[in-house]
Amino acid sequence: MGPIEIRRMTPEDGEIVFALMREFYDSPAVLVDTPDPILRRDIADAVSDNPFLDGFIFTEEENIVGYAMTTRCYSTEYGGLAVWVEDLFLLPAYRGRGLATRFFAHIEELYPEAVRFKLEVERDNVPAMASYRKNGYAVSDYVEMTKEMPLRA
Repeated sequence: MGPIEIRRMTPEDGEIVFALMREFYDSPAVLVDTPDPILRRDIADAVSDNPFLDGFIFTEEENIVGYAMTTRCYSTEYGGLAVWVEDLFLLPAYRGRGLATRFFAHIEELYPEAVRFKLEVERDNVPAMASYRKNGYAVSDYVEMTKEMPLRA
């Protein structure tokens, strides 16, 4: 296996990223059955001038082996930029190779003004939680509450 590069997502990545997103969103790591049109809109927004969403690609010798998406908002509790890791998905053969660590370092360098980085993880996803802990993430004492609106495909 060759070196893995992390780069910004481009419109040309769309179909491969869609297939990866479908695999991720159909897995036990995601609790919502997200329809295809929403995933396609996510990709379009990630490669547009949308100021809140950034898309990233993991490549090995030009082959896409994973993707990630981050969103940004303001944290009043911490008084500055908060970055959410919305999606982080690697093909199974590429897990456990330190790519999450590289990605977290990449976004910390990309958003040096950030005062907080956040992510969600399904409680049963023990390998992911171990990786996140290794990178300084901790389980929050807050209980997340959401109000789900109808999906708008």
